[in-house]
Amino acid sequence: MSGRLASFRGPSTPTASPVQNQQPSSPASPSRTTESTYHRRTRLLLQELRACTITWDDLVLVDGLKAAKSLVDNRTELDNALALIPAGKQPNHRLVGPRISIMEKRISELDIVVSKLKKQFQRMNTLVDTMESILYEAQKAKGWRWAQEEPLWTTWTLEKFVSTLPQILKPYHRSLTMHIEIVSTLRPHTVSFETSRDALERWQSQPWLETGSWDETWEEICSVEIDRWE
Repeated sequence: MSGRLASFRGPSTPTASPVQNQQPSSPASPSRTTESTYHRRTRLLLQELRACTITWDDLVLVDGLKAAKSLVDNRTELDNALALIPAGKQPNHRLVGPRISIMEKRISELDIVVSKLKKQFQRMNTLVDTMESILYEAQKAKGWRWAQEEPLWTTWTLEKFVSTLPQILKPYHRSLTMHIEIVSTLRPHTVSFETSRDALERWQSQPWLETGSWDETWEEICSVEIDRWE
């Protein structure tokens, strides 16, 4: 900035040549000039996979957590209200009926969340399989050496992207299994508050994704290894 402003401090000295001095333009990076359809498809596929994980977190931490908390809260409020009824008296239907209806609705919402998580996981599997197809096509079109040894953008080869990518599936599969089990735990209206509280904590923390989620394992890799990642 100071160098550019210096030219405004006084008149500049004319040069002998009428042609203005110009800095040569920077050449395009090699990856931009040689980018192939396999580069573009790899970038797009990984961005789609990242979108699946974003949707996953929204389903778990917004829709699912809201339904699970409401389910536990309504059960707790109903238990507290029933505890106030004198011994030997039956609870009023207007006290129990509406609460049961709300709880059943929340269980249905959790079932929907699990169903959507299954679809996201299936989509992730499909994207991983598609990545393998891209490698196969590249080997046929551009040769084994290009796919196995030539870096796509920075240092990672297409083969390394393909061989490493399936690792993202295991933690998400374990997390999906855990959420299915939590919904089964919360389904009976007789479940204790302590058990429900522990289930909520596991639902929110997603322990299988603490070290294996997209953000923990792939986002930094892609931002470094893939040109124009964003």
